[in-house]
Amino acid sequence: MPEPLSEEEQEELRKELVKVEEEIQTLSQVLAAKEKHLAEIKRKLGISSLQELRENITKGWQDVTSTTAYKKTSETLSQAGQKASAAFSSVGSVITKKLEDVKNSPTFKSFEEKVENLKSKVGGGKPAGGDFGEVLNSAANASATETIAEQTQEETQ
Repeated sequence: MPEPLSEEEQEELRKELVKVEEEIQTLSQVLAAKEKHLAEIKRKLGISSLQELRENITKGWQDVTSTTAYKKTSETLSQAGQKASAAFSSVGSVITKKLEDVKNSPTFKSFEEKVENLKSKVGGGKPAGGDFGEVLNSAANASATETIAEQTQEETQ
């Protein structure tokens, strides 16, 4: 608790209070007059509120981008992006290797041989071989040809 003030101290503080309140009122009046003068100058120069807002936003953005926090965040995000890119590249490499392993596996080789045998049986006198895509296309075409031939035969009977 503050110590009780004497009558003289209280009177001095009351005078100071009145004086400070008067100064604040004077300063408020001066500020209002300055703001009015400023608005008049801007009106004469053709400066609109929208232009001011645009300039304030631009200045604010410049202030933000020059902060240490923004620079650190930007740098961190950039590094994270680089690491994510490297990780995706690594995953892609792993998947490619796994697919190559599957293609070279005995099970796949056996399947490929069966498809080639099917191709040679369906395709007639063509020699076995070619890449896997050609084999699949040939087998699909042969199957479709057989189906059409069967349908045509049924319709003529």
